[in-house]
Amino acid sequence: MNFPLLLTMIRVAAIPLVVVLLYPHDTVMHHVAAVLFAMAAVTDWLDGWLARRWHQTTDFGAFLDPVADKLLVAVCLVMLLRFHASGPLSVLVGIIIGREIAISALREWLAELGQRSRVAVNFIGKTKTAAQMTAITLMLWQTPIAGIPVYQIGYALLFFAAGMTLWSMMVYLRAAWPVMRRSV
Repeated sequence: MNFPLLLTMIRVAAIPLVVVLLYPHDTVMHHVAAVLFAMAAVTDWLDGWLARRWHQTTDFGAFLDPVADKLLVAVCLVMLLRFHASGPLSVLVGIIIGREIAISALREWLAELGQRSRVAVNFIGKTKTAAQMTAITLMLWQTPIAGIPVYQIGYALLFFAAGMTLWSMMVYLRAAWPVMRRSV
């Protein structure tokens, strides 16, 4: 096992720990969960960068990395919804999780057809991920820092992330459309 893959596996292992830390209504534990989530978000970027730079990419790492990212985001969004249930937040969570499921399925189907490169990760997808990770970190932290309303900033950023989510989904669907059209 190489170091980039180890980082990915640590990210997966962090998911239940984040849930345990978020479960009680305890500010300190939420802060720890937010820091752990932020560290996991950084490893999402770092493990891929290191794997490419050190020529240590593996098929298993290529599979596990996006799964770890999507699980971490989905679990934390559901936990946020548990604490701050509202119609708008429910819609944002539904958009983000729904898109992740749809695009993952699209990528898998295209891979079976030898067309996976049509929906390779692009700048819009990377921007979406960065916005999501930052928004979730701020929302998990919840309490203001030096009077700065971090939860509200994170919530506003989640609206931006949801918009980027829809945009990136449309870009991927447009790229896959020729294959989809031939398969109908």
